[in-house]
Amino acid sequence: MQDISFNYYEIAAMIIFGIGFTSLLLNRNIIKKIIGFNLMDTGIFLYLGAKGYIVGRLAPIVVEGNTDFETYINPIPSGLVLTGIVVSVSVSAFFCALAVRLYKAYDTLDLDEIINKMHEDQEVY
Repeated sequence: MQDISFNYYEIAAMIIFGIGFTSLLLNRNIIKKIIGFNLMDTGIFLYLGAKGYIVGRLAPIVVEGNTDFETYINPIPSGLVLTGIVVSVSVSAFFCALAVRLYKAYDTLDLDEIINKMHEDQEVY
């Protein structure tokens, strides 16, 4: 029980990821699904950032010739988070562009209505 008190960031990351996952699964609106996807990304980034930080260590920038590895935190999680943010922004932009195209084509953002209209369009042809 004592370990839980020091893992606030990991717990918050899991809660944010869970909210995003349930939003992605349960909502029929495409915009709400995009928001859920972004919440999942945010939870993952928070978790990686929390796991990469070590109390009492410095950022991995060599200062004053100190090359002892025990002085610095691990830079790999920070690099993964930065790369993930770039990918997440581009995927979110693609999703938003796709949502705009779907709205122009079907006049709705409800996924059930879009699927029904797609089936109606296929039956006409």
